[in-house]
Amino acid sequence: MYHTKTLAELSAMLEAGEVTSVELTQSFLDRIKQFDGELNSFVTVTEELALAQAKAADKARASGKAGPLTGIPIAHKDIFCTEGVKTSCGSKMLDNFISPYSATVVEKMRDAGVVMLGKTNMDEFAMGSSNETSFYGPVKNPWNTQAVPGGSSGGSAASVAARLAPASTGTDTGGSIRQPASLCGITGLKPTYGRISRYGMIAFASSLDQAGPMAQSAEDCALLLNAMAGFDSRDSTSMERDVDDYSASLNNSIEGLKIGLPKEYFSEGLDAGVAKQVDDAIAQYRAMGAEIIDISLPNTHLAVPVYYVVAPAECSSNLSRFDGVRFGYRCEDPKDLEDLYKRSRGEGFGAEVKRRIMVGAYALSAGYYDAYYLKSQKLRRLISEDFSKAFEQVDVIMGPTAPSTAFNIGEKTDDPVSMYLSDIYTIAVNLAGLPGMSVPAGFSNNMPVGLQIIGNYFEESRLLNVAHQYQQKTDWHKQIPEAFV
Repeated sequence: MYHTKTLAELSAMLEAGEVTSVELTQSFLDRIKQFDGELNSFVTVTEELALAQAKAADKARASGKAGPLTGIPIAHKDIFCTEGVKTSCGSKMLDNFISPYSATVVEKMRDAGVVMLGKTNMDEFAMGSSNETSFYGPVKNPWNTQAVPGGSSGGSAASVAARLAPASTGTDTGGSIRQPASLCGITGLKPTYGRISRYGMIAFASSLDQAGPMAQSAEDCALLLNAMAGFDSRDSTSMERDVDDYSASLNNSIEGLKIGLPKEYFSEGLDAGVAKQVDDAIAQYRAMGAEIIDISLPNTHLAVPVYYVVAPAECSSNLSRFDGVRFGYRCEDPKDLEDLYKRSRGEGFGAEVKRRIMVGAYALSAGYYDAYYLKSQKLRRLISEDFSKAFEQVDVIMGPTAPSTAFNIGEKTDDPVSMYLSDIYTIAVNLAGLPGMSVPAGFSNNMPVGLQIIGNYFEESRLLNVAHQYQQKTDWHKQIPEAFV
């Protein structure tokens, strides 16, 4: 019964004494045991720790020291370092890594009284759009276990969609919160770059990575963002800026809201079924009093090629630390130092990670830096300027999150370019550092469709308000896959 409730509803039940955190936590641990063998959404389940944290939460609540998230169980993407718990990043390279410290996101959640159910499966080092590159095998989509859940936060999305956890943390480098949220029919928010600390979040591409919440509803995401956001002196990319109360403006009217529809997001390559659901969602906004304005983001077509120079370049630099010397996987009986490096990295990394390291190293190499990396950064500025011009006319931008619904496992593994294009509508948001979210907007061929909402810098409150108002008029976010009811 508890699994059908939103995080906000569970919080109210805890406050009213209708359930204890221990009971709530145990019910979700039981669901993980019952269903996750089929989904493979968790790498690690921290049952003992979860129940200990739940007992502490009940004690805090009894003594009147409870916040809205005290005693709420959630899952963390296995990219966030968690003290004393394996943090694998979905890779053989870190299969034996027990983190000696916790990421700021994990600390903030713990301080808010949140209970950690475990660590969710993900594409290796967050590199992938389908959750098929994980060392621990692919995650299955709860709506159709033959299909992918999206990536790289596929384990987080699948666990929330199947109601194995009320909410989860994710990370988004080129769409890795929004795209799996779309494919699994949940709500996911990628905040403005710098809004949430990246300290202790294992780096993929440092100028793009951003943590964010994944949950059933915009209201739930607002509660989580209240706990996650804020300045962190340990992260040089963290913004020193006041944190809004993201729940405060959820019920504001959106009458007169100006919504921009980029023509580039509704052109060739968009599945007709997805287009229909997105059109229906926009019609709902029009009925709620919003003004719909056609706009253009002319450099959209550059986003994928720019991203696949910038992100691999940064990943080749970030992943150079995994050398078999200090921590992580180490090859057996190395002959010398060079052999240690080569075999540890060759055996420890999967195919997609190796592909991106090689592309990145090439783009940064002497003679090619100006032609590839520098040019990509210049084009990145043009993409960012497109959004700046658009936000002079509109309040938010809307369109599809992904060009199609979830594809089948194995369908695109031999075609990296086709796989990369599944992030075509999300990547530009990361390149510009803007906030964006995906909300459930219906189904096409019985699979979820996501509506993407993009805002101006640090306008997460507006995004959450716009999403929440839509969710007051629709019930797509309340749908649960039949096999997991």
